[in-house]
Amino acid sequence: MSTATENGTGGNRSSEKTYKKTTSSALKGAIQLGIGYTVGNLTSKPDRDVLMQDFYVVESVFLPSEGSNLTPAHHYPDFRFKTYAPLAFRYFRDLFGIKPDDYLYSLVNEPLIELVNPGASGSLFYLTSDDEFIIKTVQHKEAKFLQRLLPGYYMNLNQNPRTLLPKFYGLYCIQSGGINIRLVVMNNVLPRSVKMHYKYDLKGSTYKRRASRKEREKACPTYKDLDFEDMHEEGLYFDAETYNNLMKTLQRDCRVLESFKIMDYSLLLGVHVLDHREGGEQGQAGGDGRRPVAQRVLYSTAMESIQGDGKAAEALTTDDTMGGIPARTHKDEKLLIYLGIIDILQSYRFIKKLEHSWKALVYDGDSVSVHRPGFYASRFLKFMSTRVFRKTQPIRFSPSKRTRTSIPALKSCSQEILSSQADERNEEDRRDRLVGARSLASLDGQAVFGSYLRPDIVPANPSFYEGSSMGTISTSSIFVNVENQTEDRDDVASSSTFTLEDSAICLTSEQSTMDVDMDRDDGSVLDVYL
Repeated sequence: MSTATENGTGGNRSSEKTYKKTTSSALKGAIQLGIGYTVGNLTSKPDRDVLMQDFYVVESVFLPSEGSNLTPAHHYPDFRFKTYAPLAFRYFRDLFGIKPDDYLYSLVNEPLIELVNPGASGSLFYLTSDDEFIIKTVQHKEAKFLQRLLPGYYMNLNQNPRTLLPKFYGLYCIQSGGINIRLVVMNNVLPRSVKMHYKYDLKGSTYKRRASRKEREKACPTYKDLDFEDMHEEGLYFDAETYNNLMKTLQRDCRVLESFKIMDYSLLLGVHVLDHREGGEQGQAGGDGRRPVAQRVLYSTAMESIQGDGKAAEALTTDDTMGGIPARTHKDEKLLIYLGIIDILQSYRFIKKLEHSWKALVYDGDSVSVHRPGFYASRFLKFMSTRVFRKTQPIRFSPSKRTRTSIPALKSCSQEILSSQADERNEEDRRDRLVGARSLASLDGQAVFGSYLRPDIVPANPSFYEGSSMGTISTSSIFVNVENQTEDRDDVASSSTFTLEDSAICLTSEQSTMDVDMDRDDGSVLDVYL
């Protein structure tokens, strides 16, 4: 493992960090010499398609301190530099728009910056001066796992280059004095040019997921899940489109990690509060102030990583946002969010299964970070979608009271007009029926009985039945109620003769009652229709 002492930037040898008995300055020099030679040598090889055997190729070169015909002289101990899958990683760099000259300039021509706040694993982190790449020391098992992961990683990047997963640009190994130091080159998630007011390492678990007292005393501490819930109880709010793109990207990435049997990964989250801008923040990149623009590598920023179509990446990644994702707090504070999934080189092997088993006996098995990949992915997504990231609710239009009451008022007014028109029609019908009844009653008995004895004689006044050319009225066709002035004309039928029988006009109380009921039914039907 590593032996390290706390220091500032590694400039003083007495307090300089060491990793596997190798000083940090010697390690940085060997990294730059080895990468400079291998990448320069790779440019002479022609471009071709990546084959399956390319993922397992390991190239090695020896760099003595006095130099050789192929390697330059240096003042570091002799070392051997190995490059894993050089053609495959060259394809990955081309996919993200990294040219060999830019890659060499970032890693070799400019001095590497050692990060003050290393991870809990004891690994060393080096950052390039242009904020583009991170170099991290990894263990032997992690390097082997990444080498086995490369074919699937290659397939995933071909399908979806926009991902929050780590973007690996190279895997190397330095052998010196019987010690192997393995390195991986990745994208930088948190740019130094933007001050991170809050930084979190989120796993979605609760067991021992709170920053220690020693961590809190640091200038830029890294908080954990329980700290986030205390400090951002309401979560971080995004607009609907950004939230959907972010969660879709996380779901896709977690599905890939689950298929690779990967667990115990984290979401590195940096929060920059726009309202807390201070003087000199933009010169935070090592004090030289030469970093006023966003990162140049394709899909390296948080905003580019979650965009679905990729058409607006250049427009949204401006100097104002620096590639961050705009967000807000529940107090409407403006934020810029930088994020990425880290530590994906942990597979659910036998040791991790044992670790989960004994922790589950002592604590809640679902709350510990080590868990089977399927459960870990679902718990991770649930925590991110409900506790960390939230969608802003659109403002809905609420009509005023006058607007809300206008429609019922119009309805009631129209109903009153229709009911008044219906009453007028009913009144006219009643008048017509009264006139018809009176004309029938005014017929003298002789005329009536004469028509009974002689059916071929038609009365001179056909009353109100002139509307139809000819009609037949049966004995129970017409019921006239003098008091209520109602009658039934439903049974009027056309015929060639028009007769009035003796019982045509019946002024009985029973028939009047029946007519009233029928009239009420007609009225109710009329009301329903209106």
